Amino acid sequence: MRFLGNMEAKIDAKGRVFLPAAFRKLLLSGQQEGLVMRKDVYQPCLVLYPDSVWNEQMDTLRSRLNRWDRTQQQVYRQFVSEVEAVSLDTNGRLLIPKRLLKQADIRQSVRFVGMGDTIEIWACEQTEQPFMDQDTFGQAIGELMKTENTTR
Repeated sequence: MRFLGNMEAKIDAKGRVFLPAAFRKLLLSGQQEGLVMRKDVYQPCLVLYPDSVWNEQMDTLRSRLNRWDRTQQQVYRQFVSEVEAVSLDTNGRLLIPKRLLKQADIRQSVRFVGMGDTIEIWACEQTEQPFMDQDTFGQAIGELMKTENTTR
């Protein structure tokens, strides 16, 4: 399952938003039964995880933590306690809990950004955009893709 692209949508007064059709189709084809949503750890956006991806993340995180280390237990507790189980209604809408709307400063419209195995949800009104300017992006991806072997 690969979520790709970026699309905008309006939020209704109840906090519901239509998940873009391309993303809904991928979820249904992957037979995902549920979704998990949480505020991103680093950015002012929400992250939507299909259950299978969330469970894999949880297994990875748990395998790296020592249950007998207080700080590591606190990290785990905070990470898992700040989530909401969400689902699509019969119309393909997603209810974003008020707490999460507030945390991501989402008011009227959102931008869905496909991130491969997850979907980010950004406030369209955000002044801090989820993207770099084109020159910075070009330099960053150039650095990232450099290889030891320069003959390629």
